[in-house]
Amino acid sequence: MDKKYLHHQVAYLRKSLFDQGFLDDQFMQLEDLQDDANPNFVEEIVTSFYSDSARLIHSIEQALVGRPVDFGKLDDYMHQYKGSSSSIGAKKVKMACIQFREYCCSRNIEGCIRSFQQLKQEHATLRRKLETYFQLARQA
Repeated sequence: MDKKYLHHQVAYLRKSLFDQGFLDDQFMQLEDLQDDANPNFVEEIVTSFYSDSARLIHSIEQALVGRPVDFGKLDDYMHQYKGSSSSIGAKKVKMACIQFREYCCSRNIEGCIRSFQQLKQEHATLRRKLETYFQLARQA
């Protein structure tokens, strides 16, 4: 495939991630840290985020089924998740974390469960989109 075309596709996909609200300025700050010495820096940070978030998702799932529900523990897990999401610029995931934490504060387990499902959906969607983005970027 033509390199110029690939670069155009990468730029278009990147722009769409911002335009659709999946990413925010923090992602650009990560990109600014990437250089020739570490050309895969952003992808490595995002991969690390997905490893950490998988652990947190599991912990949250376990805490949601525990009785009585420990809203403090849930909030702590989600605080960590929100921080990780913020650090890579995962805007929609971060917003879902905020919604979950609001339900935690009001001790609304049904709201927590609904917002957690939304968070997992946003997480999976962003992961697919970023995997496509990084795959194209490697080819370009």
